[in-house]
Amino acid sequence: MRPRGPGRIELRDVTIRFGKNGDGVEAVRRLSFEVAGGEFVCLLGPSGCGKSTALNAMAGFIRPSEGAVAVDGEPVLRPGADRGMVFQHHSLFPWKTVLGNVEFGLKMRGMGSIERTGLARTYLHAVGLAGFERHYPAQLSGGMQQRVGLARVLVNNPRVMLMDEPFGALDSQTRLLMQELLLQIWQEVRTTIVFVTHDIDEAVFMADRIFLMTSRPGQIKAELKVDLPRPRTAEMMTEPAFGNLKRQCLGIVREESLRAMGPVVTTLSALRRPD
Repeated sequence: MRPRGPGRIELRDVTIRFGKNGDGVEAVRRLSFEVAGGEFVCLLGPSGCGKSTALNAMAGFIRPSEGAVAVDGEPVLRPGADRGMVFQHHSLFPWKTVLGNVEFGLKMRGMGSIERTGLARTYLHAVGLAGFERHYPAQLSGGMQQRVGLARVLVNNPRVMLMDEPFGALDSQTRLLMQELLLQIWQEVRTTIVFVTHDIDEAVFMADRIFLMTSRPGQIKAELKVDLPRPRTAEMMTEPAFGNLKRQCLGIVREESLRAMGPVVTTLSALRRPD
């Protein structure tokens, strides 16, 4: 597989608002961080904290209300082939075969059929789907569909991969297998990855660094460096070092989740009080 370019990401004082006047919602506020080329970073935080919104700004799907997003010094103004997006739901074309789905982006770029088919087969082999080229998405399991989605992004040789809870709909065992597969591929190609997740174990297992976000409007509350050795293995999840990192993340996420639910918690506490 081909090596990727640098893929350095910068967010500078990014604020994103939706709606107008009294109905407006501020999703993220003055969000600033950098991701080095080839780095694997996770965004972790309570539900509704703006993780996916920030990711969509990096993809070019959303324009910041204030601030700027750049990749390798170039402002992100719209979606581009240098940034590949993997969603929680596979978003494959149901009328196309597995091979047709993976080839699609290359075809749109004008690549000849022999070259694009060869590349698509290479990446399908890399994600363990050699022999499934003629199948349709409906004939595959959820994990296999996500592997097709992963191959479809990788074949386009992006500098950056943006992943929005891509394994969130999978069962726990399939999810772990997909995490290990993604890490194996990333170790080879070293494209930059920004990975949004609600799952603390997933973030600690995969990331070089974890950015922990506050409740809405989302800001970076803490940055945690994950010093676990690579390559990572499932056995690491039972080691003390992993547990220590997990506890740090859990404390911050729980604190922000409770802060976001403050009015609800207060109401429930009042309902429990005896007369």
